[in-house]
Amino acid sequence: MPFPPPSEKQARLIWLALTGLAIAALVALAVGLVWGLGRVLHLLAPVLWPLAIAGVIAYLLDPVVGLLEQRGFSRVKAILSVFALAVLIVGAIFGSVAPQLVSETRQLISRAPEYSAKLEQRVEHWSENPPPLVQKILQRVQPPGESVATNGVEFLSTTNLPDAAISPAKPPAASGALDEKTLKSVQAWLENALPEVGRWLFGQVGRVASWLGFIAGLALVPVYAFYLLLERRGIESRWTDFLPVADSQFKDELVFVLRAINGYLIAFFRGQVLVALCDAVLYTIGFLSIGLPYAILLGASAVALVMIPFLGAFTICATALIIAVVQFGDWLHPLLVLGVFGVVQTLEGLVISPRIMGGRVGLHPLAIIIAVMTGTTLLGGLLGGVLAIPLAAVLRVLLTRYVWKKRDA
Repeated sequence: MPFPPPSEKQARLIWLALTGLAIAALVALAVGLVWGLGRVLHLLAPVLWPLAIAGVIAYLLDPVVGLLEQRGFSRVKAILSVFALAVLIVGAIFGSVAPQLVSETRQLISRAPEYSAKLEQRVEHWSENPPPLVQKILQRVQPPGESVATNGVEFLSTTNLPDAAISPAKPPAASGALDEKTLKSVQAWLENALPEVGRWLFGQVGRVASWLGFIAGLALVPVYAFYLLLERRGIESRWTDFLPVADSQFKDELVFVLRAINGYLIAFFRGQVLVALCDAVLYTIGFLSIGLPYAILLGASAVALVMIPFLGAFTICATALIIAVVQFGDWLHPLLVLGVFGVVQTLEGLVISPRIMGGRVGLHPLAIIIAVMTGTTLLGGLLGGVLAIPLAAVLRVLLTRYVWKKRDA
């Protein structure tokens, strides 16, 4: 006996359920793709980092190579001339900055335990003796006749305790001979410890091997950059022939999207590197002017960290604040650090980024913050944070092309 056809209300409910199931499947597919991309980036990071650095270098040097070609140089001679000029500039910078940078790095590493202890002492001192302004605020907020407990825990004074409670327990006297029970405990400890030691040694060997692979990859960066610059015209003119798609309207759409993505990548990486260099110089000058230690080290770190918008700048600011608190122990130098941070961020937002980046990336600052946090969480680490902005721009291209444009039409 055939079932009767569904009524209009039932049909609407069925289509609603199917639509929800399809949306859930699409969301699950997107989550799986993001997770898979994160795993691929994690596994191929030693290979992708040199290629990414070489691509950024090629993006930066291509206008200079094109300018030399217009002056009569061949492509190979123009690339070699630009490489030689870049090596001279980088060598001069590192020759003047690298000794101080190495000295500050060694000094900071050696004094890290001392700084940690000092920071704990400063925080404890400030919690017990807050500034007058904080004391006034606490007096207004706190009800009269009540004492402020530290983290809700009351501590007992040792002056009211008996001597037996505060005197340390004496260790038992060591026996002069090793009995059978002691030997068995030592044997059991060795049986448990040796596998752990072996795993630790293999882990260290794996880390050394990964670092050697990373260093070898960095040595290949100039080779990658040279061939990317040399084959730029061939790649631009023939890359569409290598797409595994037959000539159709779909291929035209795919080519358009990929060209837009490439334009966003060029605009972002070329502009962000120049912004990071400008910020690094400004941070170094600002920290040196207020007498902050390790100013050159902080400025050099800003070159890499500022590549991640917002997050890198806040990391530099937090590190400088900790150094100022530990080194000086007053309120003036942390305020000066915040002043330097505010001046640099203001110059970046009002002068540097508009001049260099313009509106070519086309993302709202809130969208950039969300993209960076999502990229570092889902894609993993620094590489995910760096790739987050271009991927967000790619999403904007797709939405503009296939959602917002059709809605406006």
